[in-house]
Amino acid sequence: VQLQASGGGLVQAGGSLRLSCAASVRTFNSYALGWFRQAPGKEREFVAAVNWGSGSSTYYADFVAGRFTISRDNAKNTVTLQMNSLKLGDTAVYYCAARIGGYGSGLGFSSEYRYWGQGTLVTVSS
Repeated sequence: VQLQASGGGLVQAGGSLRLSCAASVRTFNSYALGWFRQAPGKEREFVAAVNWGSGSSTYYADFVAGRFTISRDNAKNTVTLQMNSLKLGDTAVYYCAARIGGYGSGLGFSSEYRYWGQGTLVTVSS
């Protein structure tokens, strides 16, 4: 499985960005998908995840607080992260990740994911 993340960039605080991750896999709907981020000098942390299949269940880190939305498009083999009301603290490299199956709170742990994209940099300025 190869994952290609895109959509990062420079945005002012309060603005929005839409990250996308394209997967090269035949059975995309068999995979749960997640977004993680890593800020300079900090550990990688969970942002959001969506379960396998239709993506009817989504999970978010507390700090998202309704600002981000994760969704999947099984027809296009993509997962997106719509980020609104961005804050300075959202500056980080964002990574998409995938694992076979998976649902529930376990999707919040990076160790649960086998496949990772290369990351896309999001910089929020004041």
